[in-house]
Amino acid sequence: MSHPFSLLKKYFFTIILIVLFSAQAYSQRTINDVMDSTTVNHLLIISKKYGSLSFSGYLQPQFQVAQSNGTQAEYQGGNFGEYTSNRFRLRRGRLRADYMLLTDEGAPSTYFVLQFDGTEQGVAIRDFWGRYYENKWKILAVTFGLSGRPFGNELQLSSSVREAPERGRMSQILMKTERDLGATFTLNPRWKDAKLKNISLDFGIYNGQGLAGSGEFDNSKDFIFRLSHKPYKFKNIPLSIAGGISTLQGGLNHRLPVSYRMQKINDSWQMVKDSSASTINKVAPRRYYGADVQLSTNTKSWKSEFRAEVVSGLQTATATTSTTPGSYPVDNKSIALPYYTRTFNGAYFTYVQTLNSTDNQIIFKYDWYDPNSKVKGMDISAAQRLTAADVRFDTFGFGFLHHFNPHFKAVVYYDIIKNESTQIPDYTADRKDNVFTLRTQFYF
Repeated sequence: MSHPFSLLKKYFFTIILIVLFSAQAYSQRTINDVMDSTTVNHLLIISKKYGSLSFSGYLQPQFQVAQSNGTQAEYQGGNFGEYTSNRFRLRRGRLRADYMLLTDEGAPSTYFVLQFDGTEQGVAIRDFWGRYYENKWKILAVTFGLSGRPFGNELQLSSSVREAPERGRMSQILMKTERDLGATFTLNPRWKDAKLKNISLDFGIYNGQGLAGSGEFDNSKDFIFRLSHKPYKFKNIPLSIAGGISTLQGGLNHRLPVSYRMQKINDSWQMVKDSSASTINKVAPRRYYGADVQLSTNTKSWKSEFRAEVVSGLQTATATTSTTPGSYPVDNKSIALPYYTRTFNGAYFTYVQTLNSTDNQIIFKYDWYDPNSKVKGMDISAAQRLTAADVRFDTFGFGFLHHFNPHFKAVVYYDIIKNESTQIPDYTADRKDNVFTLRTQFYF
């Protein structure tokens, strides 16, 4: 009997053709989960159309097939069961309420958001924040609560409007769940003729663990800075460009007199143990530095879009994972574990091509995440105290997206996932962990 993965590969382009020729026109929405605090026009439209309170939501049922049973697909929507290679899932089910208060002059004054996420695994809060706009100088907005962190571009894009099913591996590892508890201060001129109205400076202070944990577990905070420019349209060519630079300065407090970091010994990079009582309560660094750019043609038919982002720096996690911990790491006996600090780099490049009308789009995406840029390939071994957490992954994705009507769309997408060959068990060759996704989305 043929494996379901082989059958899907055989009929992949047939599925694309069926979706391509079966529906009516639709223009894609571009509303972000993490609302840009300077998008005053959008807030005014909501107020005039629906009053002070509005509701929106979307549902993402999907079917996936993995290359082998038990595929570790954490960054493609979750790992498969040990004896499973295909599944139905509710990837996301969001219900969002927005409330806005205007001044007598019609300027935004207070904005409030509550958003839930419901799947077959339960219901959780995703956004719960309030924003105050000062209207004397019309330059400052302050956001408090559980909200998106203003780092980079991909983290800001709503799951409802992204073309690829998931964010890149780098984004998911460094800032798992995207949201965090804290405060963000946004500087951006909001008066009509302001010369710098397209430039925003965001400064955020957050707990650091995000929704990956139940609450703050040490005294360190994440400080995030982002300077960005909204799309600029060139006069002589039909092209727009936007972008920004971001940095995160944070860390995690050591609870043990032991820490690990990379060090070069006899021309070989190794993970070296540092034992000192003075290590306790010192901060293990998390330092991210990123730059992003977005290019698009100013046309509706045959529109082209290109987005890219590069991030590098220092990441602190544990021996077995590079993911930012949501709580202080312990073993299966609840014994505290030491922190490991690594130099990392990663990036993604996304190209989206509209086919004539805005109904149909072809997607190409490449991303990589190298959790330990000091070592590569066969230099990664247990003898150097390295683990699977030090292995680089490259992901090549491509797919086709079709809008059936203003409230329903579907995407067929295929991820080719490559890990570098190392001396770590289970990573001596490329793992069979490619994933096919057929996702639908209903929204209002």
